[in-house]
Amino acid sequence: MIYRLLCLLLLTATQAAAVDTCHGDTACQVGDRSYHVLEPDEWDGETPLPVLLHFHGWARQGTVVVNHERIAGATKLRGVLLVAPNGLGKSWVFWTSDTGDVPFADAVLEDVAKRYPIDPKRIYVSGYSYGGAMAWRYVCQSGNDIAALLAVAGSIRQTEACPEAPREVRHVHGLDDTVMDFPFGPGGDTTYPVALWRKKYNCNGATPRADWSVRPFLTLSRVEWTDCAQGQVVLDTHPGGHFIPHGWIGRQLDELLGRTPTYP
Repeated sequence: MIYRLLCLLLLTATQAAAVDTCHGDTACQVGDRSYHVLEPDEWDGETPLPVLLHFHGWARQGTVVVNHERIAGATKLRGVLLVAPNGLGKSWVFWTSDTGDVPFADAVLEDVAKRYPIDPKRIYVSGYSYGGAMAWRYVCQSGNDIAALLAVAGSIRQTEACPEAPREVRHVHGLDDTVMDFPFGPGGDTTYPVALWRKKYNCNGATPRADWSVRPFLTLSRVEWTDCAQGQVVLDTHPGGHFIPHGWIGRQLDELLGRTPTYP
């Protein structure tokens, strides 16, 4: 009996320690689901942290995100807490508003706030591919308290009517993407990928910005909508296919945090 009791106490203590120390590849539990979290380099353990909630791509999990050079490599250097939920079946339900993944992501952010001092005014939502579409769905349904959407190569239908919206939208997509096809508009309109948000924010006139790149083999073209009744929209396009451009997430975070853009 004493042996069994000691084993039970040890198991309970081990489970509690696992919950308290979840980090990186070790998942944090939220009910019957989980997520991964990665602290930035040289964090002092006290300063409130901006948060990047990033949804992984299809057939992936949060472990990929917290080890990804173009995602975690950007957050670690910029004082941003990276949060990566795990989709059921390694995917997301995003085509309609009838999805359990939005309340799950809400629960993840609530749990993160219990574990870390976070800055509620600097919560950013991101995702790649199917995760990019999930990021769109999340801010469409639960985005009023989100500072910005940073979506890569994935979106929901531009005809959606979103009840909520983040304060700012940033989206990047390759013109030659054939996985989550580039959503050309009428007449080949290359600004159509953000039509939903331009309408939601009641934006006027697009403003082309200078092309930019952080690696010589890929140039991105930027268009912004800043004359809006609310919020603003940024669209970066490139001639490539389905991938996260080098330095894109880092540059968006730099601009949002008021930093001089750097690479990596």
